[in-house]
Amino acid sequence: MVLGAEHALPGELRVLKAAERSLNGERRGIRAVLPFLGPAFIAAVAYVDPGNFATNMAGGSRFGYMLLWVVLAANLMAMLIQSMSAKLGIATGRNLPEVCRDRFPRPVVWFLWVQAELIAMATDLAEFVGAALGLNLLFGMPLFIAALLTGLIAFVILGLQASGFRRLEATITGLVGLIVIAFGLEVFRADPSWGSVLGNTVVPHLDGPESILLATGILGATVMPHVIYLHSALTQKRVVGANAEAKRKIFHFEMVDVVIAMGIAGVINLAMLTTAAAVFNSRGLISVGTDLGQVFNGLEQYVGKNSGVIFGIALLASGISSSSVGTLAGQVVMQGFIRRKISVFLRRSITMVPALIVIGAHFDPSRALVLSQVFLSFGIPFAMIPLVLFTRDRKLMGNLVNSRWTNLGAYGVATMIITLNVFLLYQTLFGS
Repeated sequence: MVLGAEHALPGELRVLKAAERSLNGERRGIRAVLPFLGPAFIAAVAYVDPGNFATNMAGGSRFGYMLLWVVLAANLMAMLIQSMSAKLGIATGRNLPEVCRDRFPRPVVWFLWVQAELIAMATDLAEFVGAALGLNLLFGMPLFIAALLTGLIAFVILGLQASGFRRLEATITGLVGLIVIAFGLEVFRADPSWGSVLGNTVVPHLDGPESILLATGILGATVMPHVIYLHSALTQKRVVGANAEAKRKIFHFEMVDVVIAMGIAGVINLAMLTTAAAVFNSRGLISVGTDLGQVFNGLEQYVGKNSGVIFGIALLASGISSSSVGTLAGQVVMQGFIRRKISVFLRRSITMVPALIVIGAHFDPSRALVLSQVFLSFGIPFAMIPLVLFTRDRKLMGNLVNSRWTNLGAYGVATMIITLNVFLLYQTLFGS
């Protein structure tokens, strides 16, 4: 029921054999799911990148618990979008950029490639600046030197691909686990109002253009365009079903992967915003969250000893892991849209440049993080609309075609994101 084992590395072969037993019903329960866990955890890193730190801390400090519902909504959107991306790879054996290249006119394909590359640069900016800030806050290292070191560490992580997908997945998952532990400690030490947390998580409301700006930033930081492209590539050849029934079973296992990974990412984001609301907004320090350096010092001052250090470690883990994932996404984008491939290490070197320029020019790094996330939200429709068009096509998807309810949910998400972006653009150009 599984194809491609003859070309697998030893570690990958063990996973494929375990996946075969799961699909045949020989492995059950948790053991049956284990061979399929991994792709969504790599994608989930983008949902807890330094841009999320910036927007969540700014949102919590400025508006308290009010924007928690935005974080929850964005995470539910992420589950829907990433499940469709994973499904496209499983059903077709091709990733989203490749399907776009095959089905769209050449000018459209080139436009989609250019905007995807610009989105990748904005992504890299957030990741590099975040990791550099983490090193700066923890060790007092100059930002520019810290950014160079971040690049070096990213090279090492990307080199794990040579040993097969499982080692890279385990490393990324371990870094996500570190972030989970860090914010688990932070949120409970912050002693938030749990009643306010619950109420604001389920009751939607906003308060003026600034809250909409931050809501759009949170959306851009959570629903990431580049991992919409990447997730389809992570599943297209990982475990290849030999027939339609095998593909259906693989997708059901992958849905478990998506729910677990995106659920963890959602909890981290909720914990970030809750911490900022409990520590800073409750004390009237509404502007602290706009500067991650002040967040670091404020946590140390108001929450307790080593709270700032814990925050810095989480920020560093986030920046390093997400910068590696961003580079993988860039490879998928270029190779898929225009059939060009460059060394992953050369791409890493090139995409470092904008971040190094921003850092070298002494631009406010925290402000750069927030603005990069707003920019990212404008790229979501260009990835999502083709994804919906393809996954609703029965001839392309076979028995994994979207259900009517999935299509309706996807239409609603796309409409909401586009509407928010149009409003944000209007406020930016014509607002008082």
